[in-house]
Amino acid sequence: MAAALALMAAFLFAVAATLQQKGALNLDGVSLASPMSLVRLVGQRVWLFGTAALLVGYVLQAGALDRGRLAVIQPLLVTTIVFALPLGWLLTNQRVGRREVGGAGVILLGLAAFTIFGDPAGGKDNAPNDEWAIAIVVLVTICGGLLVLGRHGTPTRVAAVYGSVAGILFGLSAALTKPTVDLLHEGVGVMLSHWQCYALAVAGVLGFVLQQVSLGTGRLAPSVATVSVVNPIVGVLLGVAIFDERFSRPTWHVVVAIISLLVALGGAVLISLSSQPGAEPRAEAGEHSAALA
Repeated sequence: MAAALALMAAFLFAVAATLQQKGALNLDGVSLASPMSLVRLVGQRVWLFGTAALLVGYVLQAGALDRGRLAVIQPLLVTTIVFALPLGWLLTNQRVGRREVGGAGVILLGLAAFTIFGDPAGGKDNAPNDEWAIAIVVLVTICGGLLVLGRHGTPTRVAAVYGSVAGILFGLSAALTKPTVDLLHEGVGVMLSHWQCYALAVAGVLGFVLQQVSLGTGRLAPSVATVSVVNPIVGVLLGVAIFDERFSRPTWHVVVAIISLLVALGGAVLISLSSQPGAEPRAEAGEHSAALA
């Protein structure tokens, strides 16, 4: 059930990214330097449909995390890019070449092997506050460095950098979802009396905003691929580091599972490195967005 919920969430995340990109391309540009450009997105009906799909995806992801391990659920979200490729081709005229198709095939093979041989067990639903503080400081520092690097460059580079930062924040918010949902079982008042739910909201909103800037470049594949790569990496690391999730199968199973996950992530990286040549919808808008970002 947890895996099924994760895959449904991945599909809805792909739908959301495609529709949100379609809405962003109808504007002159989306940039952190121009907050009103983010506000104008609300006036795009297709963008609102995408946001609705995203919210439903978050609910399904929370249900998956409540039933499964972070180190299993987050890697399954890599399939978001597999779903996004045909949707982008159909809805926003994205180019899907042999590199993208090959990368999607590698992702599916890697995740299939990871699901068969990987079986993280043990773990807990929360961690001490000092461990949370260290993890958050490290991740925020990495995000700050990437944002400095992503201020200039080609639209593809901007999409990849902002997508990576969004992926880090989504991975953090996924980790924060586990204790938040666990506290919710005890009551809304109990949940609201703990800091995790507020940190979850902040990380989720910031990740959402940065993903809109990434999608606004018009480069769907690298935008979604970098989110899909970084998100599970952060999720697996946090699952092992602060939730004490461990692989319970024999050693050779663990080795195969890790290699399979790396292969799947490599497929997403292959897609993210695509230069996406050729015509794109409103390409000039994407370039303008990259310059603003």
